[in-house]
Amino acid sequence: MSSYQSTFKQSVTDPATFWLEQSKQIDWFTPPSIAIQSDENGIERWFPDGELNTAYLALDYHVENGRGDQTALIYDSPVTGKKAQYSYRVLRDQVATTAGMLSELGVVKGDRVIIYMPMIPQAVFAMLACARLGAIHSVVFGGFAPNELAVRIEDAEPKVLLTASCGIEVSKVIPYKPMVDKAIMDSRWKPEHVVVYQRPEVQASLDQERDADWAALFEKATAHDCVPVKATDPLYILYTSGTTGKPKGVVRDTGGHAVAMKYSMSTVYNVSPGEVYWAASDVGWVVGHSYIVYAPLIHGCTTILFEGKPVRTPDPGAFWRVCDEYNVSVLFSAPTAFRAIKKEDPDGQEIQNYPMTTLRTIFMAGERLDPPTLEWVELHTGKPVVDHWWQTETGWAIATNPIGLESFVTKPGSATKPTPGFDVQILNETGQACAPLEQGFIAVERPMPPSCLATVWRNHDRFESGYLSQFPGYYVSGDGGYIDEDGFLFVMGRIDDVINVSGHRLSTGEMEEILGGHEAVAECAVVGAYDELKGQVPLGLVVLKDGYFSNQGDIEKALVKKVRDEIGPVACFHRAVIVDRLPKTRSGKILRRIIRQIADGESYTIPSTIDDPASLEDVSNAIG
Repeated sequence: MSSYQSTFKQSVTDPATFWLEQSKQIDWFTPPSIAIQSDENGIERWFPDGELNTAYLALDYHVENGRGDQTALIYDSPVTGKKAQYSYRVLRDQVATTAGMLSELGVVKGDRVIIYMPMIPQAVFAMLACARLGAIHSVVFGGFAPNELAVRIEDAEPKVLLTASCGIEVSKVIPYKPMVDKAIMDSRWKPEHVVVYQRPEVQASLDQERDADWAALFEKATAHDCVPVKATDPLYILYTSGTTGKPKGVVRDTGGHAVAMKYSMSTVYNVSPGEVYWAASDVGWVVGHSYIVYAPLIHGCTTILFEGKPVRTPDPGAFWRVCDEYNVSVLFSAPTAFRAIKKEDPDGQEIQNYPMTTLRTIFMAGERLDPPTLEWVELHTGKPVVDHWWQTETGWAIATNPIGLESFVTKPGSATKPTPGFDVQILNETGQACAPLEQGFIAVERPMPPSCLATVWRNHDRFESGYLSQFPGYYVSGDGGYIDEDGFLFVMGRIDDVINVSGHRLSTGEMEEILGGHEAVAECAVVGAYDELKGQVPLGLVVLKDGYFSNQGDIEKALVKKVRDEIGPVACFHRAVIVDRLPKTRSGKILRRIIRQIADGESYTIPSTIDDPASLEDVSNAIG
């Protein structure tokens, strides 16, 4: 057997022994003697009798074992011109004091803290400080609109909300405090405290009773020790889009997460302690949680926090400059980032300015990696590209080219093979295994490996119905695809109506709810249409109520503004199209798949169940 085959076989035939052995790679306060045990809901939980602290693993452990002077975090902000570096010792002290600041506000183990911040070091301090206290953080991407923040405040019920006075984009400064104030005003739950880190670009006004200045609190705070937590205690809640429009709070267990993060750094990324690892993402997304903050630091790497974009900060050479300047060994970002670079520098001229002698591998995930982008990056950088597939729900790669074990000759369009621990199966609608090359539902046979969600925050029924009930004994990913004769997995896209915009999962159901709330709209449908740069962008089709007419596009413009106001610019909703009718089945189901095919210019088959075939021509003419 090859190295991969033997490792993978053990991981799925005897997962308890396999993962108990892997758990020895991290430093527990109380090492686990039990690998896996079902909880009261019948869900498998990892290392139930173990105790640990993630901030200790990420910081204190390294200081105590000789890495105190190694750089842990590099902050590079082309939008402000600022750069900073923090050693493991300095980062530990910053985090310990931030934890003391939160403790003074009454935050204790099990409390929730929402972090609504830009890509600045204080966001990392805050996440690790919560972990140090055993508090549960929920990071909300700073670009989200007030009502998106309000929904998360209501669901998580945080004791404290941490924010900054502003975020900074390529061409504008975005004040955060007005959005925070509106979100709290609109939420039924009110945090006891809001702590604001004041940036020089904007000074936020503070409410005397509720708000506090970060710098003032930090100056008075004292360092706080690490609080032991159970392996099954939550480390964080991260909200991901659901088809109902209401976000799902993915709950990440502390112990399984730490073990999986440590394992993935060697097996998936083939990176060693002391090397520089850069995930060019945002801490508001799962990639930022796993691979900007937790995994690199647990593994003893140097990680990079980049406050900028792949282009226009200041040019399409930004990624290559960072890789060269900081001796990056592994770069990880979404395909959309490289498509943006390719669009502005089609001949790869900027790449020639930066030797990047230490860069070994470029990883991509977050959306389907189209072969032209893969080929362009490999051609112009001369570096191998690894396409790997994973989800917010898992926290790490379900499938990859496992270069830390064995490197396969890859196939464009494939995420290669299942990662050890993930027993991936392709099932048909009756739950039977599909033949090679036959498309079906991508599912993972239980037990899921460590780090995967075990519930949805305060809504376990939604977890069961959304992931487990369709095929008993399996986790259903929500993606469709196939496995070829060589065991290579091809992920073809979402089966449900969540779309992928620049690697960000967004709910079409939520957008439809917003469009449907406009007084002129009778019904609507939102689909993800192919976009060369972003992978997918939402396209809205609306049917107007009788008596309403669009005057020079005024209704379409109002609908676009409504979605952007309520979800935020991250939705990339730029186009609403008015149609006379939507194509439906006789039972009233909107034929979204065919609408998407029309939008993408693909051929389609008219289903026998369609109610009015002429509606397809109407849609085609409207989309143009």
